[in-house]
Amino acid sequence: MAAKRILEAKYDLGLFDNPYKYGDAKLAQKEVYSLENRNIARNTAAQSMVLMKNDNNVLPLKKSGTVAVIGPLVNNSLNMAGTWSVATKHANAVSLMKGLQNNFGKDVKFLSAKGANIDYSEKLESIYAAHGKLTDRDNRPKEVLLKEAVDIANQSDVIVLAIGESAEMSGESSSRTEITIPQSQVDLLNELKKTGKPIVMVLFTGRPLALTNVKDTPDAILNVWFAGSEAGNAISDVLYGKVNPSGKLPVTFPRSLGQVPIYYNHKNTGRPLSQEKTDKCEFERFRSSYMDECNTPLYPFGYGLSYSKFTYSPISVSNTNPVGNQTIQASVNVINSGNFDGAEVVQLYIRDLVGSITRPVKELKGFQKIYLKKGESKKVTFNISTEDLKFYNNSLKYDWESGEFDIMIGTNSEDVQHQKVTWSR
Repeated sequence: MAAKRILEAKYDLGLFDNPYKYGDAKLAQKEVYSLENRNIARNTAAQSMVLMKNDNNVLPLKKSGTVAVIGPLVNNSLNMAGTWSVATKHANAVSLMKGLQNNFGKDVKFLSAKGANIDYSEKLESIYAAHGKLTDRDNRPKEVLLKEAVDIANQSDVIVLAIGESAEMSGESSSRTEITIPQSQVDLLNELKKTGKPIVMVLFTGRPLALTNVKDTPDAILNVWFAGSEAGNAISDVLYGKVNPSGKLPVTFPRSLGQVPIYYNHKNTGRPLSQEKTDKCEFERFRSSYMDECNTPLYPFGYGLSYSKFTYSPISVSNTNPVGNQTIQASVNVINSGNFDGAEVVQLYIRDLVGSITRPVKELKGFQKIYLKKGESKKVTFNISTEDLKFYNNSLKYDWESGEFDIMIGTNSEDVQHQKVTWSR
């Protein structure tokens, strides 16, 4: 099926008739890094970023004062595109520091320091840079690097801390036994915390990380992934509110490595922990629970905050007892109850409560991105048919079965409204 889609796309593009249809060197010179395409890259990158924390509304930043921009990825353009970016002109990529200066350098004073290397281990950093995406290692003593960072932090109103993974720490042939932020960077974060200045953590990562040991330290966390050639400009757009973040996590972030594999659409267990104990993070003997950790993820699939706030009404369903191939409508009213215009991704999940084979606890069946001005509300409706209920049964037949279904709509895979529907043939 995957190969069929690729072949169909090639056919639609006319590549069967002319395999070199788009191989025009002059066209490449005109299109690659053109202003129009760079603007698209910048906007796309900004839309993909996920706001994971924003205590006391530290973001968006004020367009004034002094900002300490600290971290091993502050001035590193080579690592902005992430792994699998072989043909990228890395020298053209916009670093975080350059993006901030480009866009707000006239109004804001930016001070910069590295503060720490990607890792304490020089050997590991050489492995991370095996494909030429250098980490710009600074071999001065760690105490010197930390002191520089603390000194400029004390001169500033807020700290923007760029930490996480370098480009080649994730991707093909890049396994790690601990999917945490390296200790060198954790130590930097903890030292900066002692200054008492607000900290905005700009997280670079190509995979879910276990952030339990760092999540409580910064005031805000913006996950920027690896944002590409326009990374610095796009990050600055989000940090300063030119773009209100609306990205959602396409993966689940674990609390610890011991929870992996962890994903939202898992099967139920024979002895599931009660919802009450799950919510309270309580252990119960002979139930599916950890003695030393919560069952729930640190950040669930579909999670992502905004500078605004969106409030959901209960679900309204057009028919709670549909029959046969009827289509029903499930709706919620969403209100932008915050102080900023913004976008929200409304997500639809369905659970088949009883099946001839075990069914996931929920499955994403649809989503809609809506734009609401401050104070505006909108009714969001999903059309649900029996196609949304189908799965491959024991006979490998793609079909649906009568029974009870839990319809869920919400802002992420855990924060949802529920409505039961009984669907019969």
